[in-house]
Amino acid sequence: MDVERTALPGIGLQHVLTTGRGRQIGVVSHRNGRKDLAIYDKDDPDSCVVTVKLSTEEANAIAELLGTGRVVERLNDLHRQVEGLMTEQIPIAPGSPYDGRPLAATQARTRTGASIVAVVRDGQVQASPRPDFIFTSGDIVVVVGTDEGTTAVAAILNNG
Repeated sequence: MDVERTALPGIGLQHVLTTGRGRQIGVVSHRNGRKDLAIYDKDDPDSCVVTVKLSTEEANAIAELLGTGRVVERLNDLHRQVEGLMTEQIPIAPGSPYDGRPLAATQARTRTGASIVAVVRDGQVQASPRPDFIFTSGDIVVVVGTDEGTTAVAAILNNG
């Protein structure tokens, strides 16, 4: 299934997919974190017939209902398909220098080239956590990158 991603200048990003029956459904992610669920006109895909404004909590709940919980499973499938790409799950241990600190403080991507793509907390997946996401002891951080990059992110999360 293809998902079209379109930058909306001044607004954010729009992701649209077409169902097997030809209907288009989209999510508009605003820069301020708000998300809109959009259903497009069957006969005129450029026209939106319904828009539902969602808070971050509501968007996360709907994403969970629709299967975001499978993000880790899908990433594991992806790394099997791309040679050299690794997915690691790294726990935030009690006493980690990042327990209670934001993701941005790690500078993981800049320092290692690997990306933090999700965090699992209490069985709930936070896909694409924002830089202001605060880690808590017990979180499982999902990292994608080379073997060296993911190992380096583990070292950062454990030792600073």
